[in-house]
Amino acid sequence: MNATTMHFVPPADFHARAREALDDAKLRASFRGAMDFLQAKRSTQFPDAQELEQLRDLGEAIRRHALANLPQLLEQLEAKLTSAGVQVHWAETGEEANAIIARIAAERGARTIIKGKSMASEEIELNHYLADRGVDCIESDMGEYIVQMAGEKPSHIVMPAIHKTREEIGTLFEQHIPGTAYSDDVDTLIRTGRRALRSAFAGADIGLSGVNFAAADTGTLWLVENEGNGRLSTTVPDVHIAIMGLEKVVAKLEHIVPLASLLTRSATGQAITTYFNLISGPRRPGERDGPREMHLVLLDNGRTQAYADEQLRATLQCIRCGACMNHCPVYGRIGGHAYGTTYPGPIGKIISPHLLGLEATADLATASSLCGACGEVCPVRIPIPALLVRLRTEANRNPQEPVAHPLRGQGAKFSRGDKLLWRFWSGAFAHPKAYRWFRLAATRMRALAPSAQLGWTRYRAPLKPAARSLADLLEERKQPE
Repeated sequence: MNATTMHFVPPADFHARAREALDDAKLRASFRGAMDFLQAKRSTQFPDAQELEQLRDLGEAIRRHALANLPQLLEQLEAKLTSAGVQVHWAETGEEANAIIARIAAERGARTIIKGKSMASEEIELNHYLADRGVDCIESDMGEYIVQMAGEKPSHIVMPAIHKTREEIGTLFEQHIPGTAYSDDVDTLIRTGRRALRSAFAGADIGLSGVNFAAADTGTLWLVENEGNGRLSTTVPDVHIAIMGLEKVVAKLEHIVPLASLLTRSATGQAITTYFNLISGPRRPGERDGPREMHLVLLDNGRTQAYADEQLRATLQCIRCGACMNHCPVYGRIGGHAYGTTYPGPIGKIISPHLLGLEATADLATASSLCGACGEVCPVRIPIPALLVRLRTEANRNPQEPVAHPLRGQGAKFSRGDKLLWRFWSGAFAHPKAYRWFRLAATRMRALAPSAQLGWTRYRAPLKPAARSLADLLEERKQPE
């Protein structure tokens, strides 16, 4: 299935934005400190290496089992939720999901939506879609509230405003919250934000949330959070809309417990988050709170492309903890905004090509040293380095080459010149006689080496063959190669 390409900043401009970030000493220092802090907090939550590996094995098995049975589990989830009074909607693209939510809002005359944290809604640019139709979306997660106020995208999937200093936040609040004096005291800033948001919960027509996990056997939506905004946005307004990627379903409610343990400890270094919300339907007769009407939007938006390929399906195991970002040397130096995608860092590099196509995201897969840190810390063992190599292969594959499950944008980086060069190179090194002739020509004609050598000389000095090859020197000394 094809997804609608939607983004604020073209990922194709990644190289230019990365250079800007690397030149920003303040940003680099801020991210370095934040990443070191998060790595240390995660480490303290997993003191027993054996327990961690066993929990990772269990988490991987649960996610793989769910994906292996995904169609049946989604149908089971729909049936359970429908029987509980939840209206379930299926959206193939981001545009369809936006249209569904806009229609619900229009039918109820809604003008304000209060949102708990939802990366899926960020993915489809819901706020801007609804704003164009006269509906105001207010982010209630403090980090999301800050970046919305600044007119920016989140730079981290768990901590959206991690790139902001308290001084910058103080200035934002002073400028945008009436009657607020400047302060850079963290507790004062939190109180100010909460006070500004409190009335928004009571006045909103609709509450919207994401979903961390959904249990097919009970029809339960599970949300983890620390601020209480998720609980308020899903219970105070009369209408609750949840939006969820297709892959978030698991077979049983009990399967969520180890996943939640991995998520909270891997994401923020907490043994458990402050709030665990389990939602199984709208308000029932006799209940005194909760929404009177509830909807779930199940979002594809390119996920079935990853699902169709046996290797790339592992991308959908992700539980959105952000640990891969916190340990990535590239993300730690350039931050999230450089990527230009909703999901930055290692997980963004492997999921964004399915959401946006390889034409827009081919450069992201190469923004990695393949050091393997992301794969080593992934709580559900997604083989991120191997998937990056696979996506690089697909980006450089001939777009006309028939494959079982072609990716949208296959061949985005394909070059016939590169193809011929590598064919020559492999041929020269595969045959001893050809290699000897190549070696002889390279040393004798070294002065003709070009100063511009494709991407190599973008950041490095030109390669120039030595006057004497190692084989020649060994032969001169009568030593075997």
